[in-house]
Amino acid sequence: MPTDHRSTDVLVVGCGMAGLAAGLAAAQSDVDVTVLEKAPISRRGGHTQFTESFRVPTADLELDAEFNVDYSPSEYYSDIMQLTNYQADDDLVDVLTNEAAPTVDWLADNGVDFETDPPHPGYTAGRVWLDGESMVDALVEAVESAGGSIIYDAEARSLVRNEEGRIVGVDARIDGRLTTFDAGAVVLAAGDYGSSKEKRVRYYGTGFEKMKVRGSRYNTGEAIEAALEAGAKTEGEWSGAHMAIVDVASPDVEGGITRIDGYQYGLILNHDGERFVDEGEDARAHTYAKFGRIIFQQPYHEAFIIVDSKVVDDVAHMGPSRPITADSIESLANRLGIEDVEGAVETVEAYNAACDPSAADEYDPDILDGNAATAVDPPKSNWALPLDEPPFTGYPVTGGFTFGFGGVAVTADTEVIDTRDEVIPGLYAAGNATGGLFYENYPGGTGLTNAAVFGRLAGERAAADATGS
Repeated sequence: MPTDHRSTDVLVVGCGMAGLAAGLAAAQSDVDVTVLEKAPISRRGGHTQFTESFRVPTADLELDAEFNVDYSPSEYYSDIMQLTNYQADDDLVDVLTNEAAPTVDWLADNGVDFETDPPHPGYTAGRVWLDGESMVDALVEAVESAGGSIIYDAEARSLVRNEEGRIVGVDARIDGRLTTFDAGAVVLAAGDYGSSKEKRVRYYGTGFEKMKVRGSRYNTGEAIEAALEAGAKTEGEWSGAHMAIVDVASPDVEGGITRIDGYQYGLILNHDGERFVDEGEDARAHTYAKFGRIIFQQPYHEAFIIVDSKVVDDVAHMGPSRPITADSIESLANRLGIEDVEGAVETVEAYNAACDPSAADEYDPDILDGNAATAVDPPKSNWALPLDEPPFTGYPVTGGFTFGFGGVAVTADTEVIDTRDEVIPGLYAAGNATGGLFYENYPGGTGLTNAAVFGRLAGERAAADATGS
């Protein structure tokens, strides 16, 4: 059966934040743009359809709004570098933090609606808030209004590279039929590989095939594999990932926002009745993406957030299950199904004894209040209030996979680099298909910002490359 052939100036693989930003930027550069989306139209948008916020320097935004936090590009830069233990690529971080605000303003100009008030306590960095599905709809409309086209049920399988080494197209399956797209430039923006059970086991270890996937079922890594087969270099922490704390009853895939926030104000216990993290180590947005993995590695892949009546109103429970309440820690542990109930009671009693009851008046959920309990292992660095005012409330939680930290290597101009550290002509990449930005931990809200900033840049660069301008 002969192969279908189509042609376009810029071909974008992926219809999430990175792909839509690339497609829109390229279309606004007056070139012919085609976006390939692996999913059917009803499930378009990749992980982006399940998102809710951008981390952004509020001080530089032109949005007509007031913010609860004055957050600068330099503070954003410092947060990324500190949380990644200074392993993040300096050039990528510099571009991201300086272009974040202009990119959010650009999205707003193109129909994306943002909210500025944080929905829950504990957000200590600049954020703008949105509905992921509505944003995908708005950006699809903007791409199409600018002259771009989007093809659904279109899975990119390999890159076409000519004798001179330039990427000149993509082989894809559309409704199962092989179609070759000839292109002046290609942008890979199809997300990560974490929705593949096999790849989760490969990169994270035995048992991770059981981890719940918060985002799209279609992010299984074929676009990254196509780039590697074409000679692209790998970059980033392939054994690292954003794994959030989610309700244990979350769906196995495409659960979206089922987080439990506010755990930092209480305790997290496992089935042995033991604490195993410093719940108050830092702001929620700086710990939730790494604590999820630690929770998943506990017995039965689950743990239990426990709070008392003093702080229960500061917990945001977004999961499908109901919180469980009781008038004593023993009763709560029994109702939660903790195996070592006596151990749980002893753990809470030891923690309470290490707290300073007089510090309750200094409790502030919106800042690192410095109220620490140090005479307990592990210590609690902030919000160390005793759990002593019933009723007590518990939330069973597990780890939920968001995206992996490994991907193809790119320059700060989004050009894909080969294994000789040379640029592959005609090939660009953005978003979670790339590596080099996140290591060990993750500053909440940065994934969407990363995709938007570098997606926009990739679209502009690819358009200029395709037309020789």
